[in-house]
Amino acid sequence: MAITAQDAQHFQEGFAAAVENVSKALLGKEDVIRLAFTCMFAEGHLLLEDAPGTGKTALARAMAATIDGAHSRIQFTPDLLPSDITGVTIYDQRTGAWDFHKGPVFASIVLADEINRASPKTQSALLEVMEEARVTVDGVRHSTGRPFMVIATQNPVEQAGTYRLPEAQLDRFLMKTTIGYPDHEAGVAILSGAKQPDRARDLRPVLDTSQIVAMAEMAGENHVDPSVLDYVQSLVEATRKDPSVRVGVSTRAAIGMVRAARVWALAQGRNYVAPLDVQALAETVWAHRLVLDPDAEFAGATQGASLRAAMRAVSVPVGRA
Repeated sequence: MAITAQDAQHFQEGFAAAVENVSKALLGKEDVIRLAFTCMFAEGHLLLEDAPGTGKTALARAMAATIDGAHSRIQFTPDLLPSDITGVTIYDQRTGAWDFHKGPVFASIVLADEINRASPKTQSALLEVMEEARVTVDGVRHSTGRPFMVIATQNPVEQAGTYRLPEAQLDRFLMKTTIGYPDHEAGVAILSGAKQPDRARDLRPVLDTSQIVAMAEMAGENHVDPSVLDYVQSLVEATRKDPSVRVGVSTRAAIGMVRAARVWALAQGRNYVAPLDVQALAETVWAHRLVLDPDAEFAGATQGASLRAAMRAVSVPVGRA
């Protein structure tokens, strides 16, 4: 079904209302909030790499409150077990039946705090749910429902006692970004409201979960011209040919870019994807998936620089069919 200009405007208004609402809880971070909602509507997952106290929990709670959805927080520790995330089946002596007790992963927004502190086995349990959007316990499948988004965090400062996420697992996150510290003006505003640090508690929903699902399905139908698809594939191939890159952008990452670009374009009120949408999202969607050659990395190469070089090397399509 073709998306009309009126549909695009309706999506833009809903998207902007959600971003504005969350901005009341996470001051001065509209760009990050827009990326987070783009990730949600693209039905992907977000990885935040930030120091403690920058607002990661506030973002997750504010997004859940904005869409009137359930929110859960999992504090990853070395002794966390997979069943602590997914849930367990318990025998009920009164009824003589086995009952499934859902774990915290059954929520609209799941905050996986310091995911790199848990063992690889526990990390894999969460990443499997992220990929399949369901949990299998004792041979029975349980769907997480929609919307379902994991916001995982990593502390880049303290690495003692952590388990680094392998590249194959990083590839399961649609986006990776950072919140960072607020600017001076936003910092002063935060301090002025220090007596009530949890601003997300007072937020009222502006959308509901059914609207989120409908908007996500609409975004999946947004028009992508073949020339833009060719542009995305050419960028992907350029990263694979870069001598400083050992592992370039994967096919999963290319598909994720198209999904994210469809949402990003609709959020601008356009019922078609343009190359500028791909360029705006390139580093957020692709940088964490690139594996650099060790010698090149030692010489100063970065994922962002490799992507910028690919965008300079690939010609941008002009016009729209």
